[in-house]
Amino acid sequence: MSKVIRLLHGDFGRVALLEMDAPLVTHAHHHCHILCKVAGPDIAFQVRGQLCPLTDDNAVLINAWEEHSYLHLPVNGENPILLALYLEPKWLASFSKKFLASSHPRFFINNLSGLGAHQKQVLEKISMELWWADQITHDYLESILLELVLSFMDDADLLTQGDLRNSGNSLAFMDPRIRKAIHIMRTSPQGFSDISMVAKSVDLSRSHFFELFRRCTGLSPVVFANVLRMEFAFDALADKGESLIHIGDELGFSAQSHFTRFFKQHQGVTPSLYRQQVEKAPKLDS
Repeated sequence: MSKVIRLLHGDFGRVALLEMDAPLVTHAHHHCHILCKVAGPDIAFQVRGQLCPLTDDNAVLINAWEEHSYLHLPVNGENPILLALYLEPKWLASFSKKFLASSHPRFFINNLSGLGAHQKQVLEKISMELWWADQITHDYLESILLELVLSFMDDADLLTQGDLRNSGNSLAFMDPRIRKAIHIMRTSPQGFSDISMVAKSVDLSRSHFFELFRRCTGLSPVVFANVLRMEFAFDALADKGESLIHIGDELGFSAQSHFTRFFKQHQGVTPSLYRQQVEKAPKLDS
C-alpha cells in the first residue's frame, strides 16, 4: 500500500506527503486538488479520460468533482513521492472572492501547469517541513501552502474567467429529480450505499437515473456517493472518536473488511493506518 509520510488536516483542507506504490481507482473529491511530484520517477494521472503526466516541471490540477485515477508504473522499483493538496473551497474563498468558484468542476481550465523556479522553491520548502519538522503551527503551514496555491490561482491562463456560480452545472439549474437525489445522498446514510433506493425515491428507473445524473453532474451516482463516503470517513477518522467498525456501519458496509478494501482502493492506505498518521494542524495559542 502507499506510505503516508505526513498527513495534516486543517481549515485549508488536507495536505499529504505520500509515497505511491499502488494504483488508485477512479474517484473524485469535493475539493479542488493540486498534485506535485517531490521525488522519484515521472508518473501519470488520468483525469476525465485524459492522461496527465506528473513530472519535475509540471503539476496536475484537478477540479472539484472531476473524475481521476492514478496509474502506478514503477521505474526500476523506485516509487514517486507526491505532495497532494486537497483545498477547502471556504478556505480559498476567505482570501479572495474570485476563488468562490473553486468548488466548481470547471474552475481550472487546464489540468496541467508548468512549475516555475519560485514554485519549485516553495514546493521544496513545504515538502521539507512535512518530512522533517516534528510540529508545524497552523499559521505557518497556512502561509506556505497559500504561497504555493496562489502561484497557481493567480495564473489567468489556468482559471475560468467569469462567474461560474450560475453556470449550467449549478445545482439551481439541475433537473429537480437530481437535486432531490443529491439531497437524499447527502442526508441519508442509505443514500451512500443503495443507489437503486435513491433512483426509486425520485421516480426514475436505475438506467434513466444513471444517465440523467451524469448529464447533470458529470459524474456517475456511484462515484458521487463514493465522494460523500470518503469525505465522511476522512472526518470521522481524523476526529478519532468513533471505532472503525462503527464508521464502516454508518457508511453502509456490511463488514469491516469491505470498508477497509473500499478505503484503500480510493486512498491507497487502510483506514487504520490513515487514522494513525493523520494530524490536525495545531493552532498557535492566542
